[in-house]
Amino acid sequence: MPIDQPMWGQVEPESLARIVVLSPHFDDAAMGAGQLLIRQAGSAETTVITVFGGVPPVYPAEPTEWDALGGFGPGDDVVSARRREDQAAMELLGARPVWLDFPDHQYLDPAERAAPSEVAAVLEGAVFERDPTAVFAPMGLANPDHVVTHEAALLLRQAHPELSWYCYEDQGYKHLPGLLAWRVAKLFRAMVWPTPAAVPVAADTERKRRAIWCYASQIPPLERDHGLTERLEAGVPEQFWRLLPPPPGWEALVEV
Repeated sequence: MPIDQPMWGQVEPESLARIVVLSPHFDDAAMGAGQLLIRQAGSAETTVITVFGGVPPVYPAEPTEWDALGGFGPGDDVVSARRREDQAAMELLGARPVWLDFPDHQYLDPAERAAPSEVAAVLEGAVFERDPTAVFAPMGLANPDHVVTHEAALLLRQAHPELSWYCYEDQGYKHLPGLLAWRVAKLFRAMVWPTPAAVPVAADTERKRRAIWCYASQIPPLERDHGLTERLEAGVPEQFWRLLPPPPGWEALVEV
């Protein structure tokens, strides 16, 4: 390799001094970036912000299908239970949990859901209170809350380009046909070139599994809808994408 050849995908260690991971729901960071969190726990300050971690204005009279499958019944305070699960998982992964007050989309009519700009306005304070050097957001696939979290993160990236910005792949959703490719293409054409990054992680799959199983009320629906156990046993890797402008002179590739 020529000595002037850039190390594409290389991550500067100092950029990971203090990271913030944006999690649409309570379990998403553990599933999509759990090994990153484990690795960071021993050497850096790490925060996981759950964006849609708020109590809804009112729970439905009958639990949603997702909540019912998780063992909840009428009158149960689902969010409080899931916050306790998240606290336990974050203790295992070595991260500090922060919960924003936006309710999960399953409790709201479409017109009541927060727009990316609304989420970004609140998220900005929560993120920069931690003085991060890098922010990890979901790719934003399929689920409305994942999409909004991703789009809110892109708004923050525009306002704060001095930070290192990454996306992690939404576990489960990334296997839906074409969705990950669609997001990569969408970013690419917006001149936010997503490039796989060599982000160091800890290969502690057992600790990650134990953290995921802290979300006891999520396991049944995750097994049904995402084949959770099969994916974990398959050793599906965590992948992180660096968000940067195209290298000088490469912009024309967007038109190819």
